[in-house]
Amino acid sequence: MYTILTLNNISPRGIELLPSHRYQIVDDSKDPDAVLVRSHKMHGTAIGDNLKAVARAGAGVNNIPVEEMSKRGIPVFNAPGANANAVKELVIAGMLLAIRNIPEALRFVQELEGDDESFHKAVEGGKKKFAGGELPGRTLGVIGLGAIGVKVSNAALALGMKVVGYDPKITVASAWELSSGVRKAQSMEEVLAAADFVSFHVPLNEHTRGMINADRLKAAKDGITLLNFSRDGIIDMDALPSFLDSGHVRKYVCDFPSRALRDNPAVIGLPHLGASTHEAEENCAVMVVNQLRDYLEEGNITNSVNFPETWMPRGDGHRLCIANANVPNMLGQISTVVAEHGLNIIDMLNKSRGELAYTVVDVDNPVPAEVESKLRGIEGVLSLRSL
Repeated sequence: MYTILTLNNISPRGIELLPSHRYQIVDDSKDPDAVLVRSHKMHGTAIGDNLKAVARAGAGVNNIPVEEMSKRGIPVFNAPGANANAVKELVIAGMLLAIRNIPEALRFVQELEGDDESFHKAVEGGKKKFAGGELPGRTLGVIGLGAIGVKVSNAALALGMKVVGYDPKITVASAWELSSGVRKAQSMEEVLAAADFVSFHVPLNEHTRGMINADRLKAAKDGITLLNFSRDGIIDMDALPSFLDSGHVRKYVCDFPSRALRDNPAVIGLPHLGASTHEAEENCAVMVVNQLRDYLEEGNITNSVNFPETWMPRGDGHRLCIANANVPNMLGQISTVVAEHGLNIIDMLNKSRGELAYTVVDVDNPVPAEVESKLRGIEGVLSLRSL
C-alpha cells in the first residue's frame, strides 16, 4: 500500500486513477511514499525518508525544492503541456483586451451615472476614446517555444497575425508541432525589435530572471505590448514602470499582479488564471497521476524535471530501480554486486541527465536484503527500490 500525500486539492479525475487497494490518499503525513502538489510551497517542508517521488499537477516547479529532491534520488514529475490550451486562450484574450482597450471601456461604463437618457448619451459620446485596433497583420513575438509557446504561435497565425519566435533550446517534438509560418529569430533582441506584442513562455531560473531589463526594453519596438503568462520575475519590475509611463511599452498584460502596478492604467493584471480551468486541472492531474503510478509500480520515468526519461518493458523478473550519480563504473559496480549473489540479469537500462543517472535492472529471482544493502552502500547511489 502506497501512501500519497496531497498538499493541494487535486482534481478527482486524477485521484480516481489511484486504486484504493494499492493507494491511500491523505492530506497529512510526515512520511508518505509520494506527494501530489499544485501550488503549495514545499521549501522547508520536512518529509521523511520514505519519500519516493513528488508530482506537480502543473508545469512550473518553483514551489518544489528540486535540488534537495535530486540529492535524495527522488524524481520530481510535472505535467508539461497539460494546461497549454488554457494558457494559450488567455494569451489570445490578453492581446484582445489590450488592443481593443476593453478594461478601460469597462471601467468607463461602470462609472457612468444618471438616468437612461443621459447614460446612453454618455456611452455614445465616450466610446470614441476607446477605439482600438485589430490583430490581423500585427506581429506577435513568442519567446519560449515549448508546448504553450507553440500553441500560442499557431493560434496567432490562424488569427492572421505574423509570428516571430525565439527558443535556442527548442525540442524536436516542439519543432514538429510548430507551424512553418513562424519566422525563427536568432536572438531575443530581434523579437523585441520586430513585434507589436511579445508573449513569454519560459521557466524562471538564474538565466531568465530579469531577462527583460532596461537595455532590452530600450531596444524594443515603440508601443510594444508585453504579455507575461509565464512567471513573475522574468521582467525587471524596477525598469518597467518608466517605459509604461513614457508609452514606449503601450500595455503590460500579466498573470502576476503587483500592488505597485495595480493602479497603472497601462497594466492589465489578472489573478494567476493561466491554468485555472476545470479542463486544465483535470488534464494536469490525470497526467501526473499516470506518471506517478508508472514510476511507483514499474519504475519508469516520464516527464521528470530532474531525472532522465527511462522506460523499459517489464517481464516476469524482479526489478531494481537505482537513482545514482552520473559517474564512471557505476554500472560495473552494480553488475558485480548482483552477479556475486547469483542473480542473473535479464535486462538492464541506464540513462543519464547532467549529474544524475537512473538505472533499471531486471533479474531472474527476488533480490535479497543483503544485496539491496550492498547496492545502497556503493558510493554515488542515491536511492534504491526493489519491485
